Amino acid sequence: FGCKIGSKKVEKILSHKINVFINRQLIYNYPEQLFSDAGVMAIEHADFEGIEQLAKVLGGEITSTFDRPHLVKLGHCDLIEEIMIGEDRLIRFSGVALGEACTIVLRGATQQILDEAERSLHDALCVLSQTTRETRIVYGGGCAEVAMANAVSRLAQKTAGKEAIAMEAFARALCQLPVIIADNGGYDSAELLAKIRALHNEGNSTSGLDMSEGSVGDMAELGVTESFLVKRQVLLSASEAAEMLLRVDDIIRNAPRPRQPHPRHR
Repeated sequence: FGCKIGSKKVEKILSHKINVFINRQLIYNYPEQLFSDAGVMAIEHADFEGIEQLAKVLGGEITSTFDRPHLVKLGHCDLIEEIMIGEDRLIRFSGVALGEACTIVLRGATQQILDEAERSLHDALCVLSQTTRETRIVYGGGCAEVAMANAVSRLAQKTAGKEAIAMEAFARALCQLPVIIADNGGYDSAELLAKIRALHNEGNSTSGLDMSEGSVGDMAELGVTESFLVKRQVLLSASEAAEMLLRVDDIIRNAPRPRQPHPRHR
């Protein structure tokens, strides 16, 4: 609304039989008072990207003309309330009809922590989106890597020639993932890896790292799973990177640029 807009446009908006009006721009005092007298909540300064997402969630559409109310699709939700998060005031829409979206608020002491949290959240959402396309999963906690390593080791024992050495090295590389997970948690990685490999050899193929207890647990019972598609892509990318490095037969280094003495120091 601008300062030149009066009651006629407000009456057109009220003819839509609404109880909340959301505007991208500023709403001045006079039209805001008209909305208040009619029992309509007026929300101003809604950002452009947010209002488009809100329209999709509420099931409504964005309109700029108000002459034909019967052609406008209105949005619906159960509750609109103002909440406080830290020192910021936010407006929360809950009980939306479609229920296909939500807002995640990230807070942190520094910008670096916020950036890391946002990156982790983005990675998690990407994994979920891939899982909806490919529903197959594998057990996490290093379980899949140890199972693959044991399978490669058994095949290496049946392989003659230098290929067996490369296969054993590949098996050891696979076991590095549960080692890294245990080290990041501050646990004894060597002991935990030995226990997992022993349990897998005994037939307990769902054994993996229980990071909550710092021990070995059953991934099926704990519900620790990973996307099969993501796990396969990680394995292929790591293998391709290793093959690329192995193909490098020499490294050419440029000589460092000689430093010229400053005129004052001559």
